[in-house]
Amino acid sequence: MEIFGIISCLVIGLVVIGISLLASAVRVVQEYERGVIFRLGRLVGAKGPGLFFIIPIIDRMVKVDLRVVTLDIPSQEMITRDNVTVKVNAVAYFRVIDPELAVVQVEDFFRATSQIAQTSLRSVIGEADLDELLAHRERINEKLAQIVDEQTEPWGVKVSLVEVKDVELPATMQRAMARQAEAEREKRAKIIHAEGEYQAAQQLREAAATLAEVPSAMQLRYLQTLTEIAVEKNSTVIFPVPIDIVSAFTDMARAVSKRVTGE
Repeated sequence: MEIFGIISCLVIGLVVIGISLLASAVRVVQEYERGVIFRLGRLVGAKGPGLFFIIPIIDRMVKVDLRVVTLDIPSQEMITRDNVTVKVNAVAYFRVIDPELAVVQVEDFFRATSQIAQTSLRSVIGEADLDELLAHRERINEKLAQIVDEQTEPWGVKVSLVEVKDVELPATMQRAMARQAEAEREKRAKIIHAEGEYQAAQQLREAAATLAEVPSAMQLRYLQTLTEIAVEKNSTVIFPVPIDIVSAFTDMARAVSKRVTGE
């Protein structure tokens, strides 16, 4: 009986060990993941998605997520090429396209990509003017994405997009830009007003030439003016006198005075 009990314990122990080994050999990887297998420290390859088996104790698996990662680049205080201090924060979108390289070539691809993005942001902003940073942000984003992608390509990481989210300017610079914008608007208003005056003068010149060709048109214009100003319950009537008539009388008065003086 003692021998039978010992044998039973051994069998139960072997069964438990077998079940544990079988459970440790079974691996399940999601659709968006890959399992990188190392056998006795050497790279075997990436497996998944789905169910597969590894050799217990001998094999080791590292899971790698293949989904797009949104990396928030912390706000960086930097100086542009025209010596303006700004605070810039950005966001980067990347994903792992080669899980084997992401595990073998770099210790922590997420942290490494974050550091590369921060240093690249500082260098790109330092080479750009403030006006370029504010007006041509797409160009800055494309340059940033290209630089970061070239640096992370050996790690099996693909950077698809880097976007500058916000540019914070000093208060003094904001006031200076507001004054500049106000002066620019005043300049445009004066130019538009001058153009309007010029066009009005052109139209008046053409109208005067037309009226001079047909003298009766001037009389009709007088009558129309009287009709417009003679409103209801208005006892005052203003009759415009052409300047030519007044100048004719003044010329006659001057001629008479010269004759009298000459006599």
